[in-house]
Amino acid sequence: MAQVYPFQPLRYTEKAGPPENLLTQPYDKISPAMRSRYLSLSPYNLVRIILGEQSPADTASDNVYTRAGAHLKNWIAAGVMKRDNEPGIFPYFQEFTVPDTGERLVRKGFIGLGRLEEYAAGVIYRHEQTLSGPKKDRLELLRHTHAHFGQLFMLYPDPTGAIDQLLDQAALASPITEVTDEYGAIHRLWKITSPDSILRCMADKKLLIADGHHRYETALAFHKENPGLAGADRVMMTFVNMHSPGLKILATHRLVNGVDAASLPDGFLGKVANDFQVAEIESLARLQQSWAAEPGSTILGAAIGTRIFQLTERSGRRELDVRVLHERVLGGILGIGEQAVRDEKHLRYIRGLETAVDEVRKGAAQIAFLLKPTCIQQVAETSFAGGVMPQKSTDFYPKLLSGLTIYSLGDS
Repeated sequence: MAQVYPFQPLRYTEKAGPPENLLTQPYDKISPAMRSRYLSLSPYNLVRIILGEQSPADTASDNVYTRAGAHLKNWIAAGVMKRDNEPGIFPYFQEFTVPDTGERLVRKGFIGLGRLEEYAAGVIYRHEQTLSGPKKDRLELLRHTHAHFGQLFMLYPDPTGAIDQLLDQAALASPITEVTDEYGAIHRLWKITSPDSILRCMADKKLLIADGHHRYETALAFHKENPGLAGADRVMMTFVNMHSPGLKILATHRLVNGVDAASLPDGFLGKVANDFQVAEIESLARLQQSWAAEPGSTILGAAIGTRIFQLTERSGRRELDVRVLHERVLGGILGIGEQAVRDEKHLRYIRGLETAVDEVRKGAAQIAFLLKPTCIQQVAETSFAGGVMPQKSTDFYPKLLSGLTIYSLGDS
């Protein structure tokens, strides 16, 4: 089963400045505007390493990856980052407000190292497919820095909450780091230098990748390239109980363009009616009421022009809403197949019901397909059975901050 280890990470020192100016969202969640803001905050902001500036003048010896490696070495030499004196694991709590509902929650986990395993070993499970582009980019960064700057988000089953109780005890002390991110989430970090009780509890666990599939497979590829490199068989992870009340998955809605305008809405709805009951509804609230009243039914929303339609699957089979949408509506009716989805051709993803509908009403999309959030039970059932879900099936919120702890290979 899972092998979890304490470690001695690199962490920012007080010399670097306040953590708000140094830490970032995960690299793949950083927009150009966010990146510019991060750069303006501090010369030591982590974005300079994880998402550096490319230049037309880049060469094999001077490029975004070599500069990332140089930044890391220079910051350590300057005392901006320092390796912890003793190993430990790091309880990591995130207090946040759920978008749309306003509910206030705390997600509890801990940062440590996890041993890399091939999926076939039945220890670590994925729930979505990966693309080659992001893996190639992250592999180059890992080759030049020999470090992991963000944690993989891993879920483990613990219905009794035994590990969370141990984390709560550690959290009675003052945190070693506390920072509020740009979305208002409060991130708190502690350190446990005697983590044997938690490690024993983890010894029989299987792990499910919530976020970080590309980086996990990148770490596997790097280990295969460097089988003798100390620490390359491990990667930095945040471990969260999949039964935790603080675990929140948001829906990711689909925006579609490239549809024959003359077919909207009647031609499209006529085809949909073969498999779905179609009803025009007056508001998003009505759609949300249907989701709450019939949690086992496949009910999709479709915003077209100024109108909203509820699409209820006729068969009553228990299926993932997102899979039904991709296979039977996007692919079967609109001709947006698997490759087009991977290429994001005629398809965009967006968070927030109102935001998705507004995109249609202002003409930025022809159709917004609205989904209820995937539940963690569906993710676990699919993953532990060896299946995968369509891309962007889950949006675990909030994201884990990068730079809280840094795993420099060999520093385990």
